[in-house]
Amino acid sequence: MTPRGLLVVGDVVTDVVARHHGPLAAGTDTQAAIRTVPGGAGANVACWAAYRGCPDVTLLGRVGAESARWHEEALVRAGVRPRLVVDPDAPTGSVVCLVDSADGGERTFLTDSGACLRIGPENWSAGLLDGVGWLHLSGYLFFSATGRELVAAAVRDARARGVPVSVDPASAGFLRELGAERFLELAEGVDVLLPSRDEAVLLAGGAGGGGGGGGVDGAAAELSGRFSVVVVKAGAEGACVAWGGVVREWVKAAAGVVVRDATGAGDAFVGAVVGARVRGTSWRGALEDGCGAGAVAVGVVGGRPPSGS
Repeated sequence: MTPRGLLVVGDVVTDVVARHHGPLAAGTDTQAAIRTVPGGAGANVACWAAYRGCPDVTLLGRVGAESARWHEEALVRAGVRPRLVVDPDAPTGSVVCLVDSADGGERTFLTDSGACLRIGPENWSAGLLDGVGWLHLSGYLFFSATGRELVAAAVRDARARGVPVSVDPASAGFLRELGAERFLELAEGVDVLLPSRDEAVLLAGGAGGGGGGGGVDGAAAELSGRFSVVVVKAGAEGACVAWGGVVREWVKAAAGVVVRDATGAGDAFVGAVVGARVRGTSWRGALEDGCGAGAVAVGVVGGRPPSGS
């Protein structure tokens, strides 16, 4: 029987989402609607995969003791099997999300990674891949030394079992700090790369493509010389998939979507895409599912599906 489980390894954080209207008033008060919700790119991907019908989703992450139970309960409600390591010293990572509702839900993040940065190879076991048909790694793992060690162990064990591995680079800002070439070296052995437009252009430059001078198409084609499949999230333009140096499909984003909060829209897309591939959906069908999930995500506050918040 073909394994149908999805294992996601990545960050679990507490999001403080502040929705304001227009520019922030420096040095004084700005009226905002503020909510505290569970988040984290890795956790969000897992929840959206479950929400869109992936039958068996497990998340490996590291959290602080002060909110471990809260995050575990949220994941279970979302249909995800949590495998949370409780850090004895560091608190759960937290992110302040500033969302400007007057600017199409544009987001600015203030990030304290906390326990997320302390996940490492000691938290990994090859047995986590039992029954797993797909392994997804959050790009945030690449931005700490211990996370990179975990990535190396996980990719090695997945390849030994013939389990496809996907990665979402997660943050263009962190990618610039790490360096595109370094990220590409660390991602050796990954099968599917799922960058945003900005991440794809940045990484294409690191792959020798001159910064993706051909835009999304050029970056996707360039990167597909390094990875078996590359899926680029292009926001309101939709998404494309490339392999063998050629862009094979473009899928348009849903029209007429009202954006309340764009936080987690990329995670929703990734979760839906990898979940669809686990179910055996074609790449075009997976992209359509991803764009559909992204349209739902921008209509809710926070990065999780409606039933998972």
